Amino acid sequence: MKRVMWSLLPHAIALVAGASGMAYASKHFELAMPWGLAFAGLAVALVGLRAWRLATGRFPSAMLNLPVERGVGSRMLHAVTELPFALRGLALLLLAAAAARPQSSSSIEDLTREGIDIVLALDLSASMLSKDFDPDRLEASKEVATQFVESRPDDRIGVVAYEGEAFTQVPLTTDQRVVMNGIESLETGLLTGGTAIGMGLATAVTRLRDSEAESKVIILLTDGVNNSGSIEPIDAAQLAKLNNIRVYTIGVGTIGKARSPVAKNGNRYRYDWVEVKIDEDVLKTIARETGGRYFRATNEDKLAAIYDEIDELEKTRFNVLRYNQKTEEFLPFALLAALALVAEFLCRTFFIRSIA
Repeated sequence: MKRVMWSLLPHAIALVAGASGMAYASKHFELAMPWGLAFAGLAVALVGLRAWRLATGRFPSAMLNLPVERGVGSRMLHAVTELPFALRGLALLLLAAAAARPQSSSSIEDLTREGIDIVLALDLSASMLSKDFDPDRLEASKEVATQFVESRPDDRIGVVAYEGEAFTQVPLTTDQRVVMNGIESLETGLLTGGTAIGMGLATAVTRLRDSEAESKVIILLTDGVNNSGSIEPIDAAQLAKLNNIRVYTIGVGTIGKARSPVAKNGNRYRYDWVEVKIDEDVLKTIARETGGRYFRATNEDKLAAIYDEIDELEKTRFNVLRYNQKTEEFLPFALLAALALVAEFLCRTFFIRSIA
């Protein structure tokens, strides 16, 4: 019985090795013809037949001449004589894995975006230093605008600033760092005093007029009433509408009174309680005429929520084309099977004969 067990050892090793190869093929590749694995049944049948022959004493001729004395050496010799048959079983298992046609697949994505060009038009008038926001309206607006820019890496964004006049702080660009630095450097007093909402909107429209983006958007922020500039806000809104530009307007300021600058002594402002006046009717009209929306921010948290809502309304859309490429991977299994058959032939022809 021990001789039989030792004789079956090579078959057991071959079955484990072959089954591991089949499992590897199934786990790491897609099987185009999974029914090919059924050929593994031939290897199992071969081992079963061989085990029956060994158990019933029907040994091959080479084993008849082997010594019958007991000992590890003798049992090892019986195991060695089974190598050709074990290699044949291994070859059948590997051929079954090859017959299942394992394939590797690679996916290539062609990603294109339907670009959105956005211009932030920010009010820099002295009233933006009012203390109803922390630390004031301007700094809170700059902080939230910076976070908005940081959340949109796939869009071109520009910055326009206005007081009694308007200027372009940052042209349209995909460089987020340039835009954020431009926002950070904004401060009041860079231009003639006043609040030229129409000029700020018109300047932002000019930056977007020649844009070829699928979607063009202006976010106009102010805390007051148009009192300067040569362009009326409604006229600028009509200009935006003609150029298919959506305008989201934001009125910044608490309801009631706020501590606001009322005079300037040297480089210092004197503050007093001032009624907050925002021309909401004009801002609503601008938004309505251009297909945008008007928002009122009474504190920094609401302002952040407004930018979040605009971010959701103006999601960048992507077109994704996927190409799947499959590569046949049966060759390594077929080559290993061929090597096993060659090893069987060499073992049977030279090695077994030398000990028979």
